[in-house]
Amino acid sequence: MADRTTPGGDTVAGIGEFGLIGAMTEGRAQPSTTLLGPGDDAAVVAAPDGRVVATTDVLVQNVHFRFGWSSPAHVGRKAVAVNLADIAAMGAVPTSVLVGLACPPDTETSVVTQLVDGMWEEAARARVGIVGGDVVRAEELVLSITALGDLGGRPPVTRSGARPGDVVAVCGRLGWAAAGLAVLGRGFRSPVGVVNAQRSPEPPYAAGPAAAIAGATAMIDVSDGLLADLGHLALASGVGIDVQTDRLTLDQKLVDVGTALGADPMRWVLTGGEDHALAATFPSYTDLPEGWTRIGTVLLPDTGVTVDGRPYDGETGWEHWR
Repeated sequence: MADRTTPGGDTVAGIGEFGLIGAMTEGRAQPSTTLLGPGDDAAVVAAPDGRVVATTDVLVQNVHFRFGWSSPAHVGRKAVAVNLADIAAMGAVPTSVLVGLACPPDTETSVVTQLVDGMWEEAARARVGIVGGDVVRAEELVLSITALGDLGGRPPVTRSGARPGDVVAVCGRLGWAAAGLAVLGRGFRSPVGVVNAQRSPEPPYAAGPAAAIAGATAMIDVSDGLLADLGHLALASGVGIDVQTDRLTLDQKLVDVGTALGADPMRWVLTGGEDHALAATFPSYTDLPEGWTRIGTVLLPDTGVTVDGRPYDGETGWEHWR
């Protein structure tokens, strides 16, 4: 890593490509699944199952995050979390992450190092390694994260396996990130717990493999909103789904924020994304794994997603380019 006291060392242009890569990777601990980490043309990651689950996601400054609202460390954590949640939603255990970073040459080196600190913090929470990636010049800061996972000998849990009569269940928080976004949009920075849910979500990584072991028939990461994502699952499975609001718990903090902002907290729970909870369907006779809560039922085809037996009035979640 370049000396911060040297001319130009406080920007990525000054530190240079390889100095920046060094700052992102040197001195970081890797898990046992990383057989060969950063430093060569490619990494080598163990795949005990013989299959690799892979996903990628892109976060663009001022579209998916704002440094006025989130610290670089928050953004780094979020970038890793949203990808690892997709791995968990397949019933897999996350193993490693690859990072693509594009940024302007005058980006402060400290911004990048804090971003990377956040990435490594979240990677450690999930017990995965950051094994490689790329850095390039761009007009704005963009993060592209690729995550890999291992199925442990199990079949993947896709979106297309739900069957009429299955129960619908969730694990993780719902509505918190949407509430945090509403708070930030009004110019406030508290309550911190709600705001931080938007800044850096905490997906329940272990819940995905646990659901797979318990016999989940279909699963999805709740990134766009509960109703929207259950709609994706229902479409893929060719079924309908009914969500029962009396089974959805409204935390008092969400109620308090909703009262303060004149908003309906149940709408955040039903349609707010970015919490990265997991939603899954299970056979009706299944004992749900710890942390999972039943919230609805899988119905016959062509009924869509309903709430308390009726079509939902309003947008069901986030849509890109809308």
